[in-house]
Amino acid sequence: MIFGLKVVKYIREVLNRQDIRIVLRTGQPGYAPEESVIKEYDINDYKTKTELTRRKLVTTVYAAIRSYQQISTVNQSRLGLEKIVSGSSSLLEFHSIAKYTQGALKQLGSLLEQDVNCLFCARGQGIIENADDLSFYIIAQQGFSSQLVNQKLETIEDKQISDQVKSCFTQKSHIYCDDSLYFYLARGGYRAVIYLTLAQSVSDIQKQLVEVFLTGIAIGYENVHLFQKLNNAAYKDVLTNLPNRLEFVRMLETFSKDGQDNAVAVLIDLKHFSDINDALGQDVGNQLLNAVSQRLQRLSCSCKIARVGADVFGVIGSDTCLSPTSLNAIFEQPFTAGEQNLPINACFGFCSKEHANSSGVKVLNQINIALNLAKKNSSTHFAYYNPEMEDETQWRLNMIRQLRNDFAENRLELWYQPQLSLSSGKVIGAEALLRWRTTDGNFISPAVFIPLAEYSGLIIEIGDWVVNQACSQIKTLEKNAFNDVTISVNVSIPQFRSGNFVEAVLHAIQKHAVLPSKLELEITESILMDEPQVVIDALVELKKVGISIALDDFGTGFSSMSYLQKLPLDRLKVDRAFITDIAQEGQSIIAETIINLGKKMNLKVIAEGIEELDQQARLVELGCDEVQGFYYAKPMPEEEFLKFLEQKRD
Repeated sequence: MIFGLKVVKYIREVLNRQDIRIVLRTGQPGYAPEESVIKEYDINDYKTKTELTRRKLVTTVYAAIRSYQQISTVNQSRLGLEKIVSGSSSLLEFHSIAKYTQGALKQLGSLLEQDVNCLFCARGQGIIENADDLSFYIIAQQGFSSQLVNQKLETIEDKQISDQVKSCFTQKSHIYCDDSLYFYLARGGYRAVIYLTLAQSVSDIQKQLVEVFLTGIAIGYENVHLFQKLNNAAYKDVLTNLPNRLEFVRMLETFSKDGQDNAVAVLIDLKHFSDINDALGQDVGNQLLNAVSQRLQRLSCSCKIARVGADVFGVIGSDTCLSPTSLNAIFEQPFTAGEQNLPINACFGFCSKEHANSSGVKVLNQINIALNLAKKNSSTHFAYYNPEMEDETQWRLNMIRQLRNDFAENRLELWYQPQLSLSSGKVIGAEALLRWRTTDGNFISPAVFIPLAEYSGLIIEIGDWVVNQACSQIKTLEKNAFNDVTISVNVSIPQFRSGNFVEAVLHAIQKHAVLPSKLELEITESILMDEPQVVIDALVELKKVGISIALDDFGTGFSSMSYLQKLPLDRLKVDRAFITDIAQEGQSIIAETIINLGKKMNLKVIAEGIEELDQQARLVELGCDEVQGFYYAKPMPEEEFLKFLEQKRD
């Protein structure tokens, strides 16, 4: 009996088999206490030889076997349910249809405890890209060739499997065969069929467990479809079906961390796309975007393409494929949009893998910096990012921030450069020039901060302030009996575009109660070239109330003479570029032409930049009316300007 108890202990503790039924049969009644033996050795029954007749022995054995079968069934069901729970939990990690279906097949094989060959089949529409029919596709496979994935079911070249899958789908029920199984899945309008080949038959318990598992698979299959739809809504462009800006950021993240050394990311901006939308309508604009998208997708290399903005596309690929030459070639031929054949050009911003060593958002910003520079480059239309660009951008932002703060704290000043009559030598006016004195007392050149003010839009507020300061100065001049001195201020194109420029100027004149004729507005030829009609319309309105208009830098641009005739001008300003060498023989032709043109148009002509007596003498010979320059006086603050006028009056 002692040896028998050792066997029991070995079965329970070493083999760890708690399901085996053990009956203790002893011929020595009372030798071992029944209660203690059963407790200590986990024995299921206890019989003495004297009481164990043949009938009782058979009954005891049958009872033990039946108990073992029941426990085995319960254990098998428990293990199966544990696998179902575990498998279902692991499948929750998959958010793509491809990964989910592949994972489901793997879990199914584990549940059946055998190697199975299986296919996950469904209609391709909405799952397989460009699949617009109702054919069955292989979404995932186990034990077959991976090349079958995303191919039509007929690719497997087994008519019996194809017919049975379709039959299962049509009948909406499982099909059990001797060596194969076809499971039908349906949930919320999403349907599929799983086909399995078996190495051995499955038990009834396994079938029941599989059917329980398939219920969870069907729910998960619906959920992953819904997740895919949400993912598409978040990361796909509805119009072109390309990845959108958010997805492109994720693509750039991978590009910056794991991309090949020769990889490059590009932003492509379509030039004047808004004009096409405005002139031909949004439908044509959308068709054009799709046409550009399709042509980009025909690039010879395997590039990743996204639509990043309204008329901006992003591309990631090798630098041998994505070069300015290859991308320009895409836009050499017109694009077909409906009935339109539209030629269109583009600008390109590049960022190489070498410089893309940060987050996707950061890389997108880097390419944007290059793209913005490319838009300003009228000759090449492309630019490659380098760190110096970012330093320059950061400097620009810091300067704009400082300019905004200093403007708010009244650190901007107006200085005045006198303008004199050549015939009388009297001061007839002054040009108001903007100066920026920082907190440390240093001055920043207008050539630096004026473009920054225009770039940031701050020039509109500053321009309004300048007009009001000029009007205030005119009032001060009148109080000091300088009634014949006018003030001239420069106007930029953003001020004309603001929409209320005319009203702002008129309001300043009324507010300070000055004569409109005492204020002169100077525009440059480049402004006239930018938006001529907007400028002309505004100046005509201001001219009606008596405000003087001067055209500065005349002759340095390429403005049309027809526009010049439409401007309500009072004065032409001869640029300093034509004055520098005017005293030298043969160097005064352009200045002479401008002066003669001004006279024929009944305009006053003022030359600027005079620094020498010889220049003044030549201008007198040419019949110029007025002058300004360092030879007479440099720009000066308000107090010094008033003193200068006092000296001239004496």
